Amino acid sequence: MAEKVATARTLVLDVEAGLLLPSRSLFPYFMLVALEAGGYLRGLVLLLLYPVILCMGGDSDAAARVMAMAAFCGLRASRFRAGRAVLPKWFMEVVSAEGFEAMRISGAAGGRRVCVATRFPRVMVEGFLSEYLGAEAVVGKEMKVLWGFYTGLMEEEDEVVLEETKKIRAECGDAVGFSGSPEFLQHPLSRCCKDIHLVTREDRATWQALPRSRYPKAVVFHDGRLAFMPTASSTLAMLMWLPFGVALGAARLAVALTVPYRYSTPILAATGMSWWLKAGERPPLPGADGERGRRRGQLFVCNHRTLIDPVYVSVALDRPVRAVSYSLSRLSELISPIGQTVRLTRDRDADGRAMARLLDRGDLVVVCPEGTTCREPYLLRFSPLFTELSDDVVPVGIAVETAMFYPTTADGLKCLDPLYYMVNPRMCYTVQFLEKVSTAAVREGKEPRADMANLVQRKMGDALGYSCTMLTRKDKYGMLAGNDGVVDRADGRCLSAPTERKDK
Repeated sequence: MAEKVATARTLVLDVEAGLLLPSRSLFPYFMLVALEAGGYLRGLVLLLLYPVILCMGGDSDAAARVMAMAAFCGLRASRFRAGRAVLPKWFMEVVSAEGFEAMRISGAAGGRRVCVATRFPRVMVEGFLSEYLGAEAVVGKEMKVLWGFYTGLMEEEDEVVLEETKKIRAECGDAVGFSGSPEFLQHPLSRCCKDIHLVTREDRATWQALPRSRYPKAVVFHDGRLAFMPTASSTLAMLMWLPFGVALGAARLAVALTVPYRYSTPILAATGMSWWLKAGERPPLPGADGERGRRRGQLFVCNHRTLIDPVYVSVALDRPVRAVSYSLSRLSELISPIGQTVRLTRDRDADGRAMARLLDRGDLVVVCPEGTTCREPYLLRFSPLFTELSDDVVPVGIAVETAMFYPTTADGLKCLDPLYYMVNPRMCYTVQFLEKVSTAAVREGKEPRADMANLVQRKMGDALGYSCTMLTRKDKYGMLAGNDGVVDRADGRCLSAPTERKDK
């Protein structure tokens, strides 16, 4: 098979039966669309249809059409971003190493890779296949659009099939098909293939998931609230938990806002909301023993996982801190247990003066130089402004585990981020203070500030086991939401129009 793929000009790959692992059904992916793009009521409707879907064959073409109707009907087509922002992460986790190897060999030999989705609508898989696996063409059913909204009906994509058929025939039929289902033989493109390799059910059962280390493109950014794959049973459990979770979240928030840290910590831990200080001691602080002569405040530099990172730095220090933030909704400011945050303007000189004033007053200042949150084990580029503000900084490594919901979003209501964190059945924050890093050389003009920022990023990445990148906030929001990540304080949603701002 490898020799045929390497010599063929085109590889026609069956997505469902030739690329993805056979253990995963189609239902969770349509449920992701229903919940993330449509909401919990739409997810409930799809869940109620699950017995009907099973009676129709579960993963049959008819069942896929019913799931597509429930997941897509009424969604605005221009606002649909789940195919590029949410689904790629979950699809990459079930890519088979064997199917990916066929794509890799074809690409290395200079061949075209045409992926055929026989069940999924093309809008669900195109972003994942083209951006992360390098497919040159994606063929699949189209979701019919009427007056700018999806009708929920799928129709054959005759124009793309015809175009790909012409290209293959222009190559004298020099194409190879790869699938694990005899149904693939009924697809029009399969008739253009000189050879078709059908993997047996027994062989597919032995396929392994593609390791993260072999991903052709790292999945650094993804959106959506769900931190689990929504199978029918897990979706039912989530919907049953939500009423209790909302009540528990309100109680947790009340405790966090009214009870001192040393007493609230064990109370919250008993409800599943825990934290721990990893492998280190709290650094000496201004005014503490060992630093009595020091009057200026201390600057803490931490990676950014959620909006409440500074809260847990304050809890770990058992001291109040001043958090600085670029974009924060009014609701998030009101429910912050560490008091009013300092809003930055993304104007380098003005922001530098604002943070310098806090340090001169002796405050403990927490800054997240990534400028935006990142869920995956990666660190985004550190803005170097912090290197000019103090003679030394304390890097703080932050890690977060949640069971049900991500407390971050790129395209949703950011004012709900801390509330989603509180609603989780269980969650854990890990705080790790690293050794101080001297930044005096930058203030004295002896070292470039970008080099110092990269040094702090590497130290933090080594401590956390995260990979360092040069990606930025604009990269994230441009990919996931189509804006630059500036939050409207009134409703907590990111502004839709990109805004050019001075980069630090």
